[in-house]
Amino acid sequence: MDIKKLYGSIVALVTPFDENGAIDLSAFDRLIDFHLQNGTSSILLAGTTGEGPTITNDELKTMLSRARSIAGDQYPLIVGTGTNSTFSTIQRTKIAEDSGADFALIVGPYYNKPTQEGFYRHYQAVSEAVDIPLIIYNVPGRTGSNILPETVIRLFEIPNIVGIKEASGDLKQIQNLFDIKSQNEFVLSGDDALTLSIIGMGGVGLISVVANEMPADMSDMVKYALVGELESARNLHEKMLPMMEANFTESNPIPVKYALYKMGLISETYRLPMVSLEKQNKDKMDDILNSFGLIKSDD
Repeated sequence: MDIKKLYGSIVALVTPFDENGAIDLSAFDRLIDFHLQNGTSSILLAGTTGEGPTITNDELKTMLSRARSIAGDQYPLIVGTGTNSTFSTIQRTKIAEDSGADFALIVGPYYNKPTQEGFYRHYQAVSEAVDIPLIIYNVPGRTGSNILPETVIRLFEIPNIVGIKEASGDLKQIQNLFDIKSQNEFVLSGDDALTLSIIGMGGVGLISVVANEMPADMSDMVKYALVGELESARNLHEKMLPMMEANFTESNPIPVKYALYKMGLISETYRLPMVSLEKQNKDKMDDILNSFGLIKSDD
């Protein structure tokens, strides 16, 4: 798979569940097609937004198989395979590789709070166990620890570690990463609201939550930014900003799944410990969805 096919707007896809808690495969197929029709560059399965820690290995295989059958061989599919155990991360990444994933996104081990050397050895061990290209995922707000640019640069020396999703929220840290990295790896924004800034530094796109609800607008914003049409990109950024903010009124993916439910794409079902959006935040999301014409005003 050509790495450049990842450039652009990559959706961190939600995982739809039915009333019994099983994956709603009809809704899943509908979401894949929705993104194929609306310009999304690639799809991430079983990431944070996809409630990845609750997805079993068998479910992961099923989702990959169905996504591949709909999207075809040339459409990039990424799978979130990171856990807080190096052993289980290797197992899950092997499953993704054997099931046809093009890339694995591996979050820094959460809860354990590794040292920088621990981060390095974790990713090194995974890279030695598989051939699939790996993307580092740095999200200290979720994991409790930060992968520093110096460690990322060491990891970029490993041939099948090809990029990073940066969601530290620290633009100075991200700029430091660009200052010292080579030209062979890529940086993706992990924060919708910081995407224009990160692309301005040299990023090649993002892994997005808002792309679930507004895939065409997010795709266009990133395309404009990548070719330097900044006014058009900023206009779309400002347009989507209320949705970016609404998606984090509670823990992701609670708000975005409610939004997709109101859009008629999935049912409003979560797996514990995720629970339904609170009433006042539902009202806020309804107002935003109505303002964009994504649900009927009398819905």
